[in-house]
Amino acid sequence: MQVTAIIPAGGSGQRMGLGTPKQFMTLAGLPLLVHTLRAFRDTPAVAAIVVAVPAAEIPHTEALLRTHGITKLHAVVAGGATRQESVRQALAAVPPETELVAVHDAARPLITPELITACIAAAAEHGAAIAAVPVKDTLKREAAGQLIAATVARDELWQAQTPQVARRDLLEAAYAAAERDHFVGTDEASLLEHIGCPVALVAGAETNLKITRPEDRTIAEALLMHANPSPTLRIGHGYDAHRLVEGRALILGGVTVPHRLGLLGHSDADVLTHALCDAILGAIGEGDIGRHFPDSDPRYRGISSLKLLEQVVARMQKQGFGLANADVTVIAQQPKLAPQIPAMRANLAAACRVHETAINLKATTTEGMGFAGREEGIAAHAVVLLTRL
Repeated sequence: MQVTAIIPAGGSGQRMGLGTPKQFMTLAGLPLLVHTLRAFRDTPAVAAIVVAVPAAEIPHTEALLRTHGITKLHAVVAGGATRQESVRQALAAVPPETELVAVHDAARPLITPELITACIAAAAEHGAAIAAVPVKDTLKREAAGQLIAATVARDELWQAQTPQVARRDLLEAAYAAAERDHFVGTDEASLLEHIGCPVALVAGAETNLKITRPEDRTIAEALLMHANPSPTLRIGHGYDAHRLVEGRALILGGVTVPHRLGLLGHSDADVLTHALCDAILGAIGEGDIGRHFPDSDPRYRGISSLKLLEQVVARMQKQGFGLANADVTVIAQQPKLAPQIPAMRANLAAACRVHETAINLKATTTEGMGFAGREEGIAAHAVVLLTRL
């Protein structure tokens, strides 16, 4: 059966005390949303993925998922003010051939392909199914003044998790009824119950926790590091310097900068981009730019360094890594580079296949000291952090 996963990811992170939506916070070196989507990407039964995020986050999300190799992505759509509205919006965007829909909270990053597959199998048999775990703690009902009114029997109680999987027609009927009746449910199962649809229980996992509060993040990171002890991060540093001469264009970050002097080199001598290339190559343990693009090779005479960067990025991704962020500093007494920095940043981000927010670019002088201060040349430093795709 054709299965599409819907991932509502519209949380604000208020209870986490974050300045950004929690689905983008770093968890064991990777964005939380990436952890979640990897499980669905790696589940053979899932054919397509639809993600619902705040409208303003759509471009950032699309770039983030490309960077981290999230295949099967069918669409990133604007979510609503509530989880229910976000799923409804995403449901309208699933491929027409979809037979089963699996809804999973983005904030449950420890979900496994095995549990996803089990829920899909149960839904294929029963029409709808959810992951859940039996309640194991004693439950108390509260009376006024935070006093105990009664102990609640837990024998037949289950704690709902996601994924929650249902036949597409049943889920669409449930959402239509909820809209007609002004019914607000807490999850897909409650909407299905509202129309009298039976829902099967699939044994979930205690590790399939939902990241809601700061302590949840700590627990999740510990579990992830235990499950994946091999390094998922790589750091690289790059440095390059070129002489300033007459009769050459000054190209930095793929931008031609107005100046009376240009940088001397076999290629376009884009010192900024060269430093970034070296940083990435260093992080993946593949030497430096001279090893791959020697100045003795006529193929690289006058070539745009952005093209070299694209080749370096391809090598990085072939090794299974993506660029998390880069911090680049250009050292030049003249010219002033602030007006060109936005265009440079956009060029570098495009070549690295990341959103512009992943590239930090700045320029400084040496206050007249050294070769840069004497305007004999320009140098650049770059530091990168790579994450495993």
